Amino acid sequence: MGQPEQRAEGAGPFTTRLTWLRPEGDTVVWESRPARRRGTLAVRGPGGDRTSTADAEALGRLRRLNAIASGAFVIGGALFALGAGVAQFGSGNALESAAIYFAGGLFFNTGGYVSLLQVLNAPRQSPQGSSLVTGKWRWWGYEPMHLDWLSTFVLFVGTLVFAVNLLDSFRQGLSTQQVNRLIWTPDVIGCALFLISGHLSFVEICHRPWPCLRSRSLGWWVVAVNQLGAVLFMVSALAAFTRPATGSLVNADIANWGTLAGALCFSVGGVLQAFERP
Repeated sequence: MGQPEQRAEGAGPFTTRLTWLRPEGDTVVWESRPARRRGTLAVRGPGGDRTSTADAEALGRLRRLNAIASGAFVIGGALFALGAGVAQFGSGNALESAAIYFAGGLFFNTGGYVSLLQVLNAPRQSPQGSSLVTGKWRWWGYEPMHLDWLSTFVLFVGTLVFAVNLLDSFRQGLSTQQVNRLIWTPDVIGCALFLISGHLSFVEICHRPWPCLRSRSLGWWVVAVNQLGAVLFMVSALAAFTRPATGSLVNADIANWGTLAGALCFSVGGVLQAFERP
């Protein structure tokens, strides 16, 4: 029996879809996101289209990790929205909002790390492309040439940078320059990393360097809603810059409303992600 013919697709050095034309006459398609989220391969042949799934161990692993990650983003987004609401409509106590944001940030940290675990412990395609193989459990791995790893790693680092911003928010008596350096700068960097991660996720789904429209794909909606949240977070961060001349924010209302709306996007994205499972 001859070896299957293989065709790779993706962007730059990253492969996000592999197609095997097997001697038996059928075609096996591995796509990065469905394989790591749902544990599936698409098989097309004379007898019709079907789905090949990973083994029970891998599927159970994916379900558990997805439940933790999606739940973390739902709760984290809700807490960020609550913190923004308190800042906009509450007592005006900055420490109260900071405490709520910090709690939400812990959930974002959890969601980011578990998203990375989803990639590291996802089933991988076999050399012949006929099945998915379950590897040993890993708590960490370095795979920069895998686009899914790079996207989730950037997301996780973004949540850690946000943690610096949130911790510094508790500090009192800072000058305007210190506020911009210790609180505002990590905020903007974290938002930029979220945007980069979202763009890489679009590349993974679209198999090309620029975003596409795939309204029938649940994975596409998860990425799109989260990317909208990242954009709103960046708008909020830019509006939260403290003017050195006056000591006031560029626009406190935009900063609070942008955070609130962006956080709700991440909560909605977490709800949608809960259904993107085996």
